[in-house]
Amino acid sequence: MSEKMWGGRFAAGTDALVEQFTSSIAVDRRLYAEDIRGSTAHARMLGRVGVLTAAEVEAICTGLETIGAEIAAGNFTFTDSLEDIHMHIESRLITLIGDTGKKLHTGRSRNDQVATDMRLYTRGAIDRLLALLHDLQSVFVDLAEREADTILPGLTHLQVAQPVTFGHHSMAYVEMFRRDAERLRDARKRVNVLPLGAAALAGTTFPIDRWDVARELGFDHVAENSLDAVSDRDFLLETLAALSIIAVHLSRLAEELIYWMSAALAFIELPDAFCTGSSIMPQKKNPDVAELIRGKSGKVMGQLTALLILMKGQALAYNRDNQEDKSIFFTALDEVEASLQLLARMLPGLQTRPARMRAEAEKGFATATDLADYLVRKGVPFRDAHAVVGRAVRLAQNRGIGLEALPLAELRALSSTIGEDVFRVLTLEGSVAARNHLGGTAPEQVRAAIARARTRLQAEVE
Repeated sequence: MSEKMWGGRFAAGTDALVEQFTSSIAVDRRLYAEDIRGSTAHARMLGRVGVLTAAEVEAICTGLETIGAEIAAGNFTFTDSLEDIHMHIESRLITLIGDTGKKLHTGRSRNDQVATDMRLYTRGAIDRLLALLHDLQSVFVDLAEREADTILPGLTHLQVAQPVTFGHHSMAYVEMFRRDAERLRDARKRVNVLPLGAAALAGTTFPIDRWDVARELGFDHVAENSLDAVSDRDFLLETLAALSIIAVHLSRLAEELIYWMSAALAFIELPDAFCTGSSIMPQKKNPDVAELIRGKSGKVMGQLTALLILMKGQALAYNRDNQEDKSIFFTALDEVEASLQLLARMLPGLQTRPARMRAEAEKGFATATDLADYLVRKGVPFRDAHAVVGRAVRLAQNRGIGLEALPLAELRALSSTIGEDVFRVLTLEGSVAARNHLGGTAPEQVRAAIARARTRLQAEVE
């Protein structure tokens, strides 16, 4: 006869290869704290509604606490034959307290149990991610403050477009990660719904109090439909979507760090502790952390695709396919958490090379738009001004000089509206300072944005 907890109707034991194939304990063992927490709340509720006696509840809760301590201490044996973390904990509980342990599963199924565990775990993961995003935003705010006046060539199409500052550029990532945090907070609302009480798919005949469990576990809502409660993985899809967008932002940042550190640009120097060398070329210093963050971002996005495909063909309600959701989610989560932690440790040691940045900004006629704006303020229609500046760029390019080096007489030959004051708008500092509006590049606007970000980040802590 089968010795499985579900084996009553089976006449033979499970094939050893099937046990290995269906076991999820190698993955879902990390849910042990959530499983114990949910089981404890379930047992206490069963006691309050009269399904269990006070003595039974006490024995179960004490046993669960002991199991949690054993797992945390590494003194717990895991085996494929017990399939998952739920069966491991229940089996150990029965060993510790006898038949009373068999009563814990009254009024629930592994279907609503695992859904509860995953929601608890995902909620905790979101809270950790929010803290990591907060830390990384703070790092960028500090970097922006340090480099608020450092000229950097702003690019479009990877071509020099207009001058900005490294501080302004750093604040762009503060905005990106701020949106990431907002997405996670919004997703958390839909994560924080209790499925326990749905049982296998149709609820239970016992007089359970689902709101009692919800309050103890900190859930804001109780799932309204039992079929949906056990089969819904939208909360994981939504969180994975947020993780994927974070991964996109991390990859874009990594690409810029790699690009800026290249010998061709040499805009920045990354700390030695976050770079590696070559086994054959002794001079090499490679931005491997940034490269791996860029590479791992693809893995994160792939997990979102994997879960979408996993869910797309499932009829209601629970299906065993859903066992795979945990490895998918944990993989993406681990990569994003590690990347955020590494960047928050690496970036404070980033050193800029202002002279190299400035030299590159001076190569690409970065103040051309400022010259066009100057002409417009003098009454020249923008399209005409655009054409005038285009001719001035061609003239300077043919001579291998910048716009600011063109003689006033030659500029006036292109447009009689140009006066001696034109050279004020052709400097990199003048160009940056001219965009003195909300969201602009002027150092005072960058510092105002820094102040607002610091206030918001402090409020999040409080």
